[in-house]
Order: sequence, then structure tokens, then C-alpha cells
Amino acid sequence: MSRLVRQLSAYAEYHRNGHNVATHMVGIPLILFAIAVLLSRPAIALGEGLVVTPMMIVAAVAAAGYLRLDLMFGAVLAAFLALITWAGSGVAAWSTGAWLAVGLGNFVVGWTLQFVGHYFEGRKPAFVDDLSSLFVGPLFVVAEAAFMLGLRQPVRRAMEGALRPH
Repeated sequence: MSRLVRQLSAYAEYHRNGHNVATHMVGIPLILFAIAVLLSRPAIALGEGLVVTPMMIVAAVAAAGYLRLDLMFGAVLAAFLALITWAGSGVAAWSTGAWLAVGLGNFVVGWTLQFVGHYFEGRKPAFVDDLSSLFVGPLFVVAEAAFMLGLRQPVRRAMEGALRPH
């Protein structure tokens, strides 16, 4: 079993209810956007026209990890991380109040959706047992979206085959 399938299967054990998966499909991107917004300050000038933010570093490290785990899912996540990093930098240029409202607001709404989903699931979130699931959550969202589009079905079958009986 590949590392990708092991990671997705372990996460899927906590996400079998359709309502829970649906809340994660919205909540996880909101949380990622919130993190992008909040980590887009401070912007550190390294030279003429070259600015680095904490989010740029986090996004680069995360994208490398996702690409190492799976090239196709990793490419989608790398593109998404680039997009939210760009958007987060735009929001970070707003007033401090607006920046915090957008960042914290999305963070709270995203996590609320996560916990509502786990209410439907009747099971605690995966990160309670394994903090690495915080990294796997976005990968799970991309995988579920691909599966819904009929893509990567061998991965889906392998993942589902690795799940314990419910």
C-alpha cells in the first residue's frame, strides 16, 4: 500500500459520513485561506521588489510535502496554496481590523464547519489522535473532489479497501 493510500485511509476512517465530508470540503479551504491571510503579515523586504511573508514559506514547505506524497494531488494543492497566498497578501494590505476580521472570521467559520461535520459523524476529529492529519486534511479534500469527478479511481478503490469495516 502506498504512503498516499495509507495517509488517505487513516484520515478517511474519521470521515465516513457524507455530511462530515461535505462540511470538510468547505471548512478546510476556509481554514487554509484564513491561515494564508493571517500569515501574510509581516511582509519582510529582502531587496528591491522582493518581499517574503511567513505564508510564502509555509506554502512552499507544504507544497513540497504534498508534491512528494503525490505529484497530481500535490500539483493541485500547490496551485491552491499559491492562489491563497496571493489572496492572503492582498487582504494583509488592508487595515489591521479588516485583515483580522477576514482572517479570524474565516478561521472560526472553517473550524465550526469541521466540528459540525464531526457531530454528524459521531466521532472526534482525526487530529485529536494524530496531529499529522492536519496536513492530510487538505489532501483528503483534493482527493475527494477528484473522486467525485471520476478521477483517480484506483486510488479511491485502494483507499476504500484499506478501511476497516464500519
